[in-house]
Amino acid sequence: MLKNSSIILYLFFIISVFVNVGFADNPVVQTCFTADPAPLVHDNAVYVYVGHDSANAPNDSYLMRAWKCYSSKDMVNWTDHGVALPTSVFSWSGGDADAAQAIYRNGIFYYYISTTASGGVALGVAVSNNPIGPFKDTLGKPLITASQMTGCNATHSWRGLDPTVFIDDDGQAYLYWGNNVCYWVKLNNDMISYTGSISCIAQTDAAVFGPDFEEAPWVYKRNSLYYLIYASEFPECIRYATSSNPTGPWTYKSQIMAKQPGGASNTIHPGACDFGGNSYFFYHNAGLTNGGSYRRSVCVEQFTYNTDGTIPAIPETKGGVMTGVGNLNPYDTVQAETICWESGVKTEVCSEGGIDVTSIHNGDNIKVEGVDFGSGAKSFDARIASENGSGNIELHLDQPNGETVGICNVGKTGGNQSWKTQSCDIIGAEGIHDLYFDFTGGSGELFNFNWWKFKKAPVGIQKNNINVINSIEVAVKNKNKLQLTIDLPSIASHKEVDVTLYNLNGRMIRKLFSGYISSNLHLLTLNQFKIRPGMYLLSMSAGGKRLLNKKLLFD
Repeated sequence: MLKNSSIILYLFFIISVFVNVGFADNPVVQTCFTADPAPLVHDNAVYVYVGHDSANAPNDSYLMRAWKCYSSKDMVNWTDHGVALPTSVFSWSGGDADAAQAIYRNGIFYYYISTTASGGVALGVAVSNNPIGPFKDTLGKPLITASQMTGCNATHSWRGLDPTVFIDDDGQAYLYWGNNVCYWVKLNNDMISYTGSISCIAQTDAAVFGPDFEEAPWVYKRNSLYYLIYASEFPECIRYATSSNPTGPWTYKSQIMAKQPGGASNTIHPGACDFGGNSYFFYHNAGLTNGGSYRRSVCVEQFTYNTDGTIPAIPETKGGVMTGVGNLNPYDTVQAETICWESGVKTEVCSEGGIDVTSIHNGDNIKVEGVDFGSGAKSFDARIASENGSGNIELHLDQPNGETVGICNVGKTGGNQSWKTQSCDIIGAEGIHDLYFDFTGGSGELFNFNWWKFKKAPVGIQKNNINVINSIEVAVKNKNKLQLTIDLPSIASHKEVDVTLYNLNGRMIRKLFSGYISSNLHLLTLNQFKIRPGMYLLSMSAGGKRLLNKKLLFD
């Protein structure tokens, strides 16, 4: 029985058009602190290798013990692959995970790292046949020690920071690195040794570096022009030089990115790549809560080269990438740790392999951008582990409290790493939308989340272009008469309208109305349906087009 003598609920919404124009968000990783981005384009994806700033880092020094890897096929949603390489792999390392870069050659991924060692910061190299690792130390000793870094009057122990590697069109590979001096050497074909002397460019060579060279070189070639991007001054900005040869002479050009306002992060490490017909610039800042010079976060900006090949000034933005590369296919299995933006959650190593999403609490959410549902989805599967079985995954379109297309109730699975696939029906997921997973439930951690997948709805009738429903009012006029008032836009009137009530698992409770409506307003009396108190999903369609999915409370 319905107890309240008066309930008024207004539900306002706009159905998204089928072309969804959006943008990503900076920083691109929010589940932890990341730094020193090094992008690698491989097999139709961008892998970005990053250092991991510990959240427990003090306010005056770095605490970094591993390098992580993330990847994206669209430049807006990033998949967490966890730790690709811990410093413990290098028996000779003192434990600091300074900047690094990976490159692919002849079926092998080579990961060039800088880390503390006897005598000062040294360079090492690890190898793997998989871009996400695991990597192993192929030499068992440094590739280049601090004592081998001579010249240009540099003697400080951290001059060996920040390697970058580049393979020219003729197959010759080059390694560059340095702090307050820029070193370079030719690598042999095996990529784990070198011949010849180590060369250097002085920090104060104004013809090359303008004001100065601080650290973090990034070298690449584009349209026959070689680029040397680097951090300059301290606190750092980003500048660059160009050359017609990978060994110089280099000519200073200009500043690319300014120092961060207020010195939020003293460092700003650059990286760049082309992917999907676009150009992207990577850096780090202090953009997350509690961020700073020793708790940094990787960001990316989309940019366009000037017609003469020069790089324009690139400002930091919160919006980040404005044009993704394609859309995400929800009918493939998608890892739950594929995220555009999140609030509250963390990631961890999963007992089924890879990574899962954990630390999920009531009110947390995950956004996945540019999901292409095509003609529609009928159901949703989620791989869940739950000790207590308390919680729900609410699926919303375009905003955290947007149109509800399904609610998946999470049951007990036997433990927080005991996995079961749980499912619910989907109503109204069509076209391209941002997808929000809103997590609801009681107190404490609710469950862990490994992967998800939608199933396609059968091909149905041709849908009409009805875009907006103005409002729905549910009002109890008195204790004995519950009425549902439907206020339709004129484009939806004079059509066959279906109004259906579902439970939160997506199971139909009953059809409330099916018929022809000749005016904008229509009044339904609901008492005869004897609806039990509780939360439901109200679904409405007109002319074969889904107009509404909204939660409705009967109390």
